[in-house]
Amino acid sequence: MRLVFAGTPEVAVPSLRALLDSQHEVVAVITRPPARAGRGRGERISPVAALAAEAGLPVLSPGKPAEPEFLAELAALEPDCCPVVAYGALLPPSALAVPPHGWVNLHFSLLPAWRGAAPVQAAILHGDDVTGASTFLIEKGLDTGPVFGVLTETIRPDDTAGTLLDRLAQAGAGLLVATMDGIEAGALRPQPQSPDGVSVAGKITTADAEVAWNQPGRHIDRLIRACTPAPGAWTLFRGERLKLGPVTVVEPRPVVEPYDEVGVPPLAGERAETTTPRLAPGELRVEKTAVYVGTATAEVELGRAQPPGKKPMAAADWARGARLESGERLGV
Repeated sequence: MRLVFAGTPEVAVPSLRALLDSQHEVVAVITRPPARAGRGRGERISPVAALAAEAGLPVLSPGKPAEPEFLAELAALEPDCCPVVAYGALLPPSALAVPPHGWVNLHFSLLPAWRGAAPVQAAILHGDDVTGASTFLIEKGLDTGPVFGVLTETIRPDDTAGTLLDRLAQAGAGLLVATMDGIEAGALRPQPQSPDGVSVAGKITTADAEVAWNQPGRHIDRLIRACTPAPGAWTLFRGERLKLGPVTVVEPRPVVEPYDEVGVPPLAGERAETTTPRLAPGELRVEKTAVYVGTATAEVELGRAQPPGKKPMAAADWARGARLESGERLGV
């Protein structure tokens, strides 16, 4: 089939590569216009545009896909189908009507779960054990179109949104090619999504990424992993924003008390076991090689921290540089 591929960020690159290596003919790429980035605020083309240029493909970068000039260019390309991965703009009916086999989106969830902009982050944040990817026919509604194919992926305990999305992008590329193959052969018919199990994953903002230390430790762990690498979890420390990497939830550690209240050693077999004093939410305990923070439940061990204007570093190194003392608090 003649394909026009639509995508923008790095996560779309594996799919474009796979389609370029397939039996199908990619005749052009649609991507978002160059964005300003870096200290010099220079324009930077998208990762998809960079791969398209490397492959010698025409690149269409409309400000809005409803622009008449873009629609004319698209029609002139005569695509049979338009595969889409994280393009980043809404497609109007006038664009959807151009290819006879429609626009087929690779979405990183098991639809109808987690429709919307941030399905991978939502799956981690809500503690899902399994997620996946789906190919579906784009229609007017938000990720509501009938589904061609799915794949599943286990969410690992240490997965961040970045690591999980990387795996889904690689596996999803194969699913997208298989979907194109099935459409061309006439062997695939999209099936309507179930009306049950619908959930929506809105974009996680910087404000959403602030850690509330009065939440349970497991929730804080999931929030930080869901926000890594973007938009990046953070908390306040000494009035400035401190960025945080993934944390480890730790269980209370047993401590044997060698003496009773009056200083008399307990009798054999009567040694009492207690736990270390629980930290208040946001309270810090600094040890030689680790930094712990209190939550509403179990405390967490900080992984990496990034003060303003500095690179990420191990939490223990940050504590030494900040002359951190036990009893100080995060979130204030």
